[in-house]
Amino acid sequence: MSDQLTLSAETRDRVGKGASRLLRREGRVPAVIYGNKEEPTPIHVNGRELMRLLMTGHFMNSVVMIDAGGSVIRTLPKDVAFDPVTDQPLHVDFLRIGEHSTVTVQVPVVFTDEEEAPGLKRGGVLNVVRHELELVVDAASIPDQVEVSLKGAEVGDSIHISAVTLPQGAQSAIEDRDFTIATIVAPSALKSSEGETEAAEGEGA
Repeated sequence: MSDQLTLSAETRDRVGKGASRLLRREGRVPAVIYGNKEEPTPIHVNGRELMRLLMTGHFMNSVVMIDAGGSVIRTLPKDVAFDPVTDQPLHVDFLRIGEHSTVTVQVPVVFTDEEEAPGLKRGGVLNVVRHELELVVDAASIPDQVEVSLKGAEVGDSIHISAVTLPQGAQSAIEDRDFTIATIVAPSALKSSEGETEAAEGEGA
């Protein structure tokens, strides 16, 4: 399960581009907490502290406890805007949630049992279609990752969501189709040589 993160914050009275620019000059990042049928709460957080959490790699699918003015608010990060030049965070949106709220999160996919995939042993290449899965889970049980086994996978095989065992209590947010997560494709050298063979045969016919 993803770690619960903490982030200190201060509420802000002034909003707008001018106020946000001033905050950023002071090393702060403007943010807002919304949802749970409550009024949005404008806040600002320490830029370095925010970057430290972003660097964990699982910030977007972790519960973040925000300590704002003495009151602790349980949230889920929903969006981070970055400066296109400096890559520094400019603004963050947090969704206010209850302890056992049902939330939709993007969870990383990790492939296992590669050594037991005949297709990969024969030189096939794993073509990842989805690096993350959109899951509906309890906020208190957000998984760190979803493991997808490649055991028995041959060249030409596709791995669909129906073949994946999701963590307990989790379900796919996409339910209307059995979408593909990855395929085992023939190596490009093999494909190009097959193409040349077919072309030669075509010329001789």
